[in-house]
This record gives sequence, structure tokens and C-alpha cells, in this order.
Amino acid sequence: MELQNSSSAPPNSTKQPWNGSKLNYQTDLKDRSNENVFMTFQSKEPIISIPMHEKEPKDKVPGSGGGHGHGISVEHPTSYGETLMHLFKGNVGSGIFAMGDAIRNAGILVGPGIVLLLGIICVHCQHLLLSVALKMKAKKEVNIPPDFAETVELCFSTGPPAMQRIAKYMKRLVNIFLCVTQLGFCCVYFVFISENAKQVLDYYGYVMDVHLHMAIFLLPILCTSLIRNLKYLAPFSTIANIFMLMGLIITVYYTSQDLPPISERQYVASLSQFPLFFGTAVFAFEGIGLVLPLQNEMKNPADFKKPLGVLNVGMCVVMLLLVMIGSLSYWHYGEDIKGSVTLNLPETEILAQSVKIIISLGILFTYALQFYIAVEIMYPNLQSLLGPFKYPVFAELTFRSVLVLLTFVLAEAIPFLNLFISLVGAISSSALALLFPPVLDLVTSYSFGDLKPVTVFKNVIILFIGCVGCVTGTYESINSIISAFDKQ
Repeated sequence: MELQNSSSAPPNSTKQPWNGSKLNYQTDLKDRSNENVFMTFQSKEPIISIPMHEKEPKDKVPGSGGGHGHGISVEHPTSYGETLMHLFKGNVGSGIFAMGDAIRNAGILVGPGIVLLLGIICVHCQHLLLSVALKMKAKKEVNIPPDFAETVELCFSTGPPAMQRIAKYMKRLVNIFLCVTQLGFCCVYFVFISENAKQVLDYYGYVMDVHLHMAIFLLPILCTSLIRNLKYLAPFSTIANIFMLMGLIITVYYTSQDLPPISERQYVASLSQFPLFFGTAVFAFEGIGLVLPLQNEMKNPADFKKPLGVLNVGMCVVMLLLVMIGSLSYWHYGEDIKGSVTLNLPETEILAQSVKIIISLGILFTYALQFYIAVEIMYPNLQSLLGPFKYPVFAELTFRSVLVLLTFVLAEAIPFLNLFISLVGAISSSALALLFPPVLDLVTSYSFGDLKPVTVFKNVIILFIGCVGCVTGTYESINSIISAFDKQ
């Protein structure tokens, strides 16, 4: 979906004016699609590949992300069950293996309860985003539902004059947070892969520094990241999903064996640890970028947000999985729990070693798919600023290489998996999951003349939780990273 001035819109596009805005909303489906495979993305492992008919690639529009739903157009309808499976794949990713560390930072008594409460708030925010997108679609009478960033721009463009003036900037801000989230997860992937590989190789006598492991994995990660066509990345998605499922099953097997008395674990952690808990938990829950593309992809989109719809049912299962894995991990390993529970598994057993290898390979194959989103948002802007390039393919490959090297350098600079996860979750994931949706709900309710005191109170509470978690989580994560460097 593109947002353009009327002078730049093609003659055959159907446009609807925005109230109080100088922009027009373009709804030409053909111009929305620039790939022949649809994949839905978010800030963990939301990789869903659906083959489509071959179509000619279109030019990318700066800031649009290349299409609908984080960069890809949605055209293939899915059933309730298919969408539910896609939701699971999008929300159960590498963050689930860090939930043991999250429970440690909250306590085994209060941690699971707060995880469930935070999950309910995140799901409510996802419902807010869906409702705002539906209202914007109806008000503008457009055929194609907007994605996250477009919903933000539409919402602010229909608001008060002060909001209308910053509509474009708010869309850019959402895209910035999406890029920070995706690239942040890519940095985490470097650390995750290297630490798990180091444990296995150290056992067999190949002892190397974790930084050297990162340098070794840079080459395969770079090679997969240079693949420009989503069709050729789809097999990596399938392999990654199989590996993650296998790793999850084996991890549950290990963490549920020989559990000590629960009284040996900390019931309530110190207050200073809760910000780190918040960042890690939001990291695992941040699936808000997935909900709009999945709903738009369904045969019956109304089934997505019903009381027993895909979103509620799927996220209930996800919440239970996060609580189960996190509680079992901390219960089993206690204060020795690491940034990923896979690092706690026995180093001498073949089955445990296989978990570390297959999950690391799954994360490696996922890197390019997560990386694709940041490229789809950032590269068109680079083209508009410095282009047209004489050798466009070479220019894009160079940009991709520089971006991969950037994530590599950041990972080398901060090789602390648990703290890196908490930092990324606190900074960008909390903004996308807990700050933007209540703001959108407030602006939309005001624009439609339906702003009630209970709406204001509820959204202010969510904003307060999000802001406090974001600020304290970021501060404590940075402070803990500095302390970790001092101890080295």
C-alpha cells in the first residue's frame, strides 16, 4: 500500500481524499505487489510462505516497506486453522528460550502471573490496532486494509490539526521502530548462535572465543542475507520452523526432569530486577506486527478477532507455552539459568548437544527472513535519496552487506545474550506493542467523537505501564551491560 501525493499517483488508481489532509490514499492492488511469494513477518520468527502466481516486480516506494503487511502484499486466503498455525509460528520463536531468565528476574511465584497479565495487555493492544485499522478502512472506503505504519498515518491524518501535521512523521517513526526491532533481533541471533555453537565445540576440544565464533558464522549469514527474492528464502523458513519445534520439545523434556523443591527458588525477585524481566517478556510477546497481515489474509477476516477467534485462542496457547517454558526452566536451573535455557542443557549428552545445534541452525536460517523486513523499509528510502543507481542490483547487495556487518559489529560489541534481549525488548518492542496502540485508540476515539472517560483511563494505564517498562528496562539493561563489561 502506498501513500502518495495526488500528482504522483498513476491515472488508473482509485483514490479517496483524507479529511483535513493533503495526502491521498492509493489502493491500486497491482502497485502493491513486488514479489511472487507472500511472507508475513514480525520481530521474532513470523515466517509464513504462500506461493502465488508469477507477477512482474514493481518499483518500491520509499517508506512503504515494499508492500502490505511489513513489506509483502496479501492475496492468498487462509482458513481459521491455517491462520492459527501461522500465528503460532509467528509468536513461538527464540524469545521463548529466554523466558527462564525472565522468570528469574521476577520470581517463580509472581513471574508467571505477570507474564499472563502482560500477555493480556499485549493481546488487548493487538485488538486496538485491528479496530483502528478497520475504522480507517471504513472511513476512507478503501479496498485494501492498511498495515501497521499506514494505519498510524491514516489515524493521525484524520485527527485534530496538530495530529495531521505529524502523520507522516509518525509513520516513519513506526518504520524506524520496526527496523530497530528487526536489526536488534538479528544482533541477538549472532550472539545466540555463537554461544550455543561454542558450548558444543568446546566439549570436543575446539576451544575458541565467542567473538571468533561470530566471525565464522558471519559468512553463512551474509550469504543467505544476499538472497533478494523471497521465493528462494521460503525453504529456509520451513527448515527453521521444523528445527525450532524439535528444539522446543527436547527442551521441555530436559527441564521437566528431576525438579528440585520449589521452595529452593526465589518467590519474588528484588525490585531492581523487574525492568530486565519486562524487557525479556515483551521481547517474547511482541507479535503485534503480525496481526494485521494475518487477518487480511483470511477467507473470513471477522473470525480473527472474535471472542473465540484466531487471535484470542492462539495467544492463549502462546501465553501458556511461555509460562510453562519459563517456569520449568527457572524451577530446574534456578539462579544458574542463562540467557537461553539451551545453554543450561547438559554439555556431555548427545541429545542436548543436538538441541543447541538444531536451534542454532534454525536461528541462522531465520536471520535472512527477519533481515528482509529492515531492507524492505530502508532500501527504498536510500534509493530515493541517492538513486537512481547505475548498477541497482550491486547497490542493493552492497547495502545488504553493510547492514549485516552492522549487526555483526553490534553483536561483537555486546556479547551478552540475556541483556541484549532485554535491551531490544525494552526499547523497540515495548513501543510497538504497548505505546502506539493506545495512542491510536485515543486519537481515533477523539476523531469519531467517541472518547469516553473509561477509554482515556484504560489507555493511560497501558501507556504508563509501557513508558515505565521502556524507560526502566532500557536503563537497567544498559546499566547491566556496563557492569558486565566491568567484570570482564
